[in-house]
Amino acid sequence: MSIVNIIATASIALNSIVQPIIAEGVINTNTQTNTKEEISKDFAQEVSQEKKEEIQEEKEIVPKTEQEIKNDEILAKWKAKQEDKWKNLPEDKFTVNASAYTAAADECGWNTGITASGIKVEEKRTLACPPEFPFGAIIEIEGMGQFRCEDRGGAIKGNHVDIYMETKAEAFEFGRQNLVAWVVK
Repeated sequence: MSIVNIIATASIALNSIVQPIIAEGVINTNTQTNTKEEISKDFAQEVSQEKKEEIQEEKEIVPKTEQEIKNDEILAKWKAKQEDKWKNLPEDKFTVNASAYTAAADECGWNTGITASGIKVEEKRTLACPPEFPFGAIIEIEGMGQFRCEDRGGAIKGNHVDIYMETKAEAFEFGRQNLVAWVVK
């Protein structure tokens, strides 16, 4: 049923309910109350919002690639091993000292792009976190977006995180910044 048909049907239904009430004098039309039109409009906006949410949910359902399925399997194994770390994640916002890294051999010792968790690095997703954070934890970094803890590093301790970037030029441009972050899940 189209949204127009739903709204029209709802408007007719509301009229059949509201009209007799007004006619019986239950609603004092001289006071500041919602008119039939206002009620119909409110209902239409509510139905419209619900429809928008349904459309958004449909858009979010995107089939996973084979690599994403493999990554989910890897992270599921880590989740079982790191159960206690999930319980101790910060609940409030915190400041991170963020820097950037690449998968270049001179930085990592090899250039395969395979992280400490076993997942291949990906720009705008991979984050090297301190050992207190479990692999798979999603961290929102204000102004940067959401990243997933997938890697570790010798200098990654305390509030330091390393954001994976594709090129050294991007990493050098990013430098080191103190940013607000929080755990999404």
